Formats: sequence, C-alpha cells, structure tokens
Amino acid sequence: MFASITKPSAMDSTLHRQHEEDEDLSFELSSPRNGFDATNMSVSSADDKDKYMDSTASPSFSMEKTKGNAQETVIPVQLHKSRDGLLDSTGSGSSRSEGPVGGQGTESQLDCPDGGLRAWLVVLGTAFSTLASLGYITSWGVFQSYYEQTLLKDHTPSSIAWIGSLQVCLVFLPGLISGRLFDLGIFKLPFVAASALLVTSTFLVAECTQYWQFVLCQGLATGLGVGMVFGPSLSVLGHWFKRKRGAAMGLTTLGSSVGGTVFPIATRTLIPAVGFPWTMRILAFILLFSLCIPCFTLARRLPPKAVSGGLFNFRAFKDSPPFTVYCVGVVFLFLGLFTVMTYIDISAVTNGVSPDYSFYLVSIVNASSLLGRVVSGILVDKTGAINFIAPTTFLAGIVTFAWPFATSKSSLTAIAVTYGFTSGTIIPGLAIPVFLLGDVSDIGRRTGMMMTLGALGGLFGAPISGAINRSSGGFKAVGYFAGTMMILAGIFMLATRYLVLRKLRGRF
Repeated sequence: MFASITKPSAMDSTLHRQHEEDEDLSFELSSPRNGFDATNMSVSSADDKDKYMDSTASPSFSMEKTKGNAQETVIPVQLHKSRDGLLDSTGSGSSRSEGPVGGQGTESQLDCPDGGLRAWLVVLGTAFSTLASLGYITSWGVFQSYYEQTLLKDHTPSSIAWIGSLQVCLVFLPGLISGRLFDLGIFKLPFVAASALLVTSTFLVAECTQYWQFVLCQGLATGLGVGMVFGPSLSVLGHWFKRKRGAAMGLTTLGSSVGGTVFPIATRTLIPAVGFPWTMRILAFILLFSLCIPCFTLARRLPPKAVSGGLFNFRAFKDSPPFTVYCVGVVFLFLGLFTVMTYIDISAVTNGVSPDYSFYLVSIVNASSLLGRVVSGILVDKTGAINFIAPTTFLAGIVTFAWPFATSKSSLTAIAVTYGFTSGTIIPGLAIPVFLLGDVSDIGRRTGMMMTLGALGGLFGAPISGAINRSSGGFKAVGYFAGTMMILAGIFMLATRYLVLRKLRGRF
C-alpha cells in the first residue's frame, strides 16, 4: 500500500531550486482513501529523501509521474498491523474488519443483522428444529432401558446401543452433504424432505417387532432425517448472527433441552397407558408440529457461492491446522459425550433404583442442560467459545469418571444434574470456532466436515461402552473410557486456541 506525496504546481519552480541548493524540503503526506493521515513528515534533503526511501518496507522504490504542471512522487510507507486495524508508520489507524483466523480467504463484509424480527424468527425455527432432532435423539437412553427389559431383552446392551449410535452418527454424518448443498443455495427442499422422513420413520417404529426393523427405522431412517434437519439449522444462524452468535446458538439449543426433557417423560408415561405403538404415533405427531415451524421460518440470507474444493475439502485441513486439530478434538468429544445419557437409566436399575424413577434421570440430564446452554449462550460471546467450552468439557469428563460410583437415587440424581449442566454448555459453542476458522461462504461445508468426523465418534462411542460394560460386568471401566475421551477433547480444544493465538492465553 502506498501513500502519495504531492507538490502543487504553483510551487514547482521553487521546489526545484530548493532541491538544487540542498535545502530542506517539506512534504505533505496524505492518503484519505486508505483512512489514515500522516502529516508533518519532513525529509531534510534530497540525500535524506533517498535514505528514507531505502529504509522503508520492501519493495523500496519511488515513482515520479507528471500530470500537467504538477509533479507527483509516490513513496512507499510501511504499515503495521494494530489491534484495531492497520497503522501507518506514524501510528494513525485505518479501521478494517477482521477476517477469519487460521483459514483461507476473508469473511464477507456484508453486515449481519444480529437481531430484528426476521433474525429472531430464524432462531425460533432453529430452536424447534433442534427440539425435534437433537432433543429426540438425546432421549435414546429411555428407549435403551425399555428395549433391554422388554422388546429386545434377548439382545445384548451393546447390540441395542447400535440403534442409538446410528442415530447419533447420522445426526452429524449427513452434515457433509447438507452443508455443501447449503453453500450452493439448496436448503429448503432437503430440509422439508428430511422433516417428512423423520416423522414417517417415527410412525414406522410403532410397527417394529424385530431387531433389524428397529435398526432400519429408528436407527437409519430416523438418524438420517434428524441429520438433514439439524446440520443446516446451525449453518443458517451463521448468516443472521455474528457478534451475537453465542446467544443465538444458546437459544437454539434450548430446543434440544426441552425435547430431551419432554420425550423421555412422555414415552415412559404413555407406554403403560396406551401401549408402545400408540406412544410412538403420539411422538410422531409432536415431531410433525415441531418441524412445521422451521419449515416456514428458516431461510438463507446471503447469496450462494460456488466454493472450490469439492464435497469434502481436504485442503481445508492443510491450510488451517487449527481447524484440523479442532476436528480431532470433536471426534474424542463424541466418543464420550453420549455415554452417560445412554446408560444412566439402566445403570440405576442395576443398582436397585426403581424403573419408575430411573427413566427420569435422562430427563433430569436434559433439563439441567437447559441451564447450561443458557449460561453458555451468554458467556461464549464474552469470553470466546473455546475459552468457555474447554473448561466445561474437562468438568464433564470428571463427572463421567464419578458416575459409576453413584449407586443411590440421590447420588445418581446429583450426577444427572451436574452432568446435564456441564455437558449442556458444550453444544451451543461447538460450531462457533468453525465459523471463525474460514470464510463465511464456506461455512456450511466446514460445519459439515466437522460434524462428519464427529459422527465417527458418535457411532462407536456407545457400542464400545456397551462392550466394555459386558466384558467388565459393571460401569466403572465405562466411566474411565468415556471420561478419558472427554479430557482428551478438552486438550485438543486448548491446542486449537494456541495455534490460532500463538500464546497460551487470549480470547478465542
């Protein structure tokens, strides 16, 4: 970037005489186009001027061009990056919006609304979409316990857990496709089709009687529908919020807490009253109502952009090491995150807690996560996403270590409340670092890539825990495994922050 030094035509002959006599020359430096002003810069002589030009930032050269009677000399001026923008060599600033860190390209300069009726209607829609997707999935623990005791009691806990693991995996795995479609501007049609699939598969679960039928309907079909609903909902928020993304994400994930609280209680209350088939049909009608709202309120704001790199952009991992490290951390997180929610119900039953109370533990976990998500939505914007979710990930890992040692109703309830709060703080801020590690035009694909890799952890986490439970005869080793995975996830999150900031402390 160069600033121009102009000598007015009226002074032309005088300046030449001063140049020849080696007297002081005064130059006025201005560059209003670049937003900074450096005045009273003086060069004492022609020789000093040459020395000044040699000392400036490379490339070091001058250009002279004549327009009419005015002579214009362009001298390069070194610019320094400041906290608020660009500074010239005199310290005057030029404000410039910050782009993404650790990624490639720069973020769109279009201002996000960060509020207003239309933006908050989007939040309302995403809240209902997470209620019907993630909220429904996180109630799996009550189905795991019910199937082990009734419909699928001839199957091992690990094999039953594969149904729930397929759900969790497919919540995030389709994000790769849905994210790419979202970036290309294809959003509403896949979203409506996925909503129809989710409702239809829930109706079909009512007719299932054999293991493979549950795997097909409640595992594959339900999981696929949930995944195509959940992923694009998060990407939509990136179009409407920037400074308040944490708050918007926190309000969005409130829906999953409400769903995760309502669905288990409704399921275990309705089964004795109307039977399993009609229970599933009632749940399907709840999903139908919930999904109608986002179908009408969710919409993209920015125009589509055909970004390079294909469906799965491997170059993003090469160009952005922080993004790579963060994705590895998400894999470890999902290996351990859903273990307590899956097995806390059945672990309570094995420790002598009445089944009439044990199923409430899943609802207690999800209800407590509501408070965690509200707190997360408030603090993530103030402290930075990783600064908040990394410590709470460590806390959730510690609670996971303690869970198998809780054997009474009161201690298990305390674990449910504590784990619900700590784990609930993680999800709202999980996608925000991904928003910051690249261009906004690629936000859907990057989110989808992160979700796809996290899906691998979600797929194998619960079955591994079930296999450990069967081989060890208890849940202590299960807690050690899941807790360790979450501690590792927190370490990788902190490593991501270090790679971005190049220091151990800072806001990110």
